[in-house]
Amino acid sequence: MPKYLIDVNLPYYFSLWNSDNFIHQKDINDAATDDEIWNYAKQNELIIITKDKDFSLMQLMNGAPPKIIQIKFGNVKMKVFFEILSSCWNAVEKLIEKNNLVNIYKNKIEALL
Repeated sequence: MPKYLIDVNLPYYFSLWNSDNFIHQKDINDAATDDEIWNYAKQNELIIITKDKDFSLMQLMNGAPPKIIQIKFGNVKMKVFFEILSSCWNAVEKLIEKNNLVNIYKNKIEALL
């Protein structure tokens, strides 16, 4: 059963997310609105992985669940994207267990209740 829902604005083919723990929005409905994605994640107890700040704002207004992992660095080459996420992913998974929001920057990770 998936644990994470990857937003449509993130790569579909990405080796770090090549397991049953991840489902991509394209596999559900690539035209879904943010509200539909939010509700789907909430109903299915999924953690949303996104670059879209709207989900963090929705969480601020509505509370969690769902939990959010927000990637907060700009467009980079796929190799750099992979290197950043690969280097911090274990820490991100540990932080999201006890927090509702984890922000990933190029050089740091931030966790918020």
